[in-house]
Amino acid sequence: MKPKIAVSIGDPNGIGPQIALKAHDEIEKICKPLYFAGYDLLKDAATRLGVEICQNLEHSSPSTSPSIRPGVVTSEAGAYSFASFKKAVDSVVGGECDAVVTLPINKEAWKLAGLKYKGHTDFLRDYFKKEAIMMLGCEKLYVALFTEHIPLKKVHEKIERKALVRFLLDMQKETDAQKIGVLGLNPHAGDHGVLGDEERVIEEAIEESNLSVGKKIFYGPLVPDTAFSPKMRDSFRYYAAMYHDQGLAPLKALYFDESINISLNLPIIRTSVDHGTAYDIAYLPGREPSLKSYIEAVKAAVSLIRKRLQRS
Repeated sequence: MKPKIAVSIGDPNGIGPQIALKAHDEIEKICKPLYFAGYDLLKDAATRLGVEICQNLEHSSPSTSPSIRPGVVTSEAGAYSFASFKKAVDSVVGGECDAVVTLPINKEAWKLAGLKYKGHTDFLRDYFKKEAIMMLGCEKLYVALFTEHIPLKKVHEKIERKALVRFLLDMQKETDAQKIGVLGLNPHAGDHGVLGDEERVIEEAIEESNLSVGKKIFYGPLVPDTAFSPKMRDSFRYYAAMYHDQGLAPLKALYFDESINISLNLPIIRTSVDHGTAYDIAYLPGREPSLKSYIEAVKAAVSLIRKRLQRS
């Protein structure tokens, strides 16, 4: 039987509903999607896009649907996208669905709605009381983020040996990667302390992590500006980045359309598109968003479901 995937619709004012409607036929070939969106919202989106809602489309309304306001940040859209996500997660925890796939939300809209979370992963940490890891990429390249949505000036304060060891070991356990490149924080990976000494802590964490697994899996600290060169990518498919843009700028330059987001270290499977709400093109004629990241996210969720079933 096809696995059942809970799809949170994302921000209604962005491209989430558009992607869900236009990719449905493709998605339905590999899973049974359950969209957490009201019919009135889906009908509104379909009318704006000039498409029909498929008769076999299964949906569940998370709350009262707001009016769609293309490209506008609103508290109503933020509250709705959160309710959709929360209900999708609940459906997996309750056994109704097998995994969650998320369409993009807007962080400012969540803030306007009075939510304390900066994004999906923050909520998942709180919900499950687990140190969820955000890993993004595709089969060619994956990057896990040690710190995520924090100001750059605060990153150095987070470089702490014990926390980094836990992160590296959890990443390896979840991915079963046999070789992981760990990026330094500073230019030239600190240049032996000339440009910063955070690399000393990173090096200690790498050594302790390798001792813990009993073999050399973690390498570094790697010089960040050369770590993603073609030669280095011949050696590494998995990287651990110290901060958001350090890992995602090269990833998106190389594999923007096909990369996805996978939450590691959780009791449920959650994947996501690796792009935002694209307010600038939402519902505009002739401005079609790519469906590839969403389709790849669903395929990854299905693959992870099968792997868990095989292990059990």
